Amino acid sequence: MIPLAILLFLNAAFNVIVWPQFYKRVVRDPRAKDAAGKATTFLKVHAILIAIALVLAVVSLIAGIAALVGVL
Repeated sequence: MIPLAILLFLNAAFNVIVWPQFYKRVVRDPRAKDAAGKATTFLKVHAILIAIALVLAVVSLIAGIAALVGVL
């Protein structure tokens, strides 16, 4: 189960490292806000996708710990 745990930890680390940086780029993108400064669909969709990726990071971390402990 150690290879599974390593894979899950790597997945969690990737999501936590990459997606917040990507969000910073999305927010700075001109398509993120309209002329009035209101968030566009572009920003909302990307924010939802990034939130899902971060939730999956937490799930991967928990599953990785479970794999190390022997629950999986």
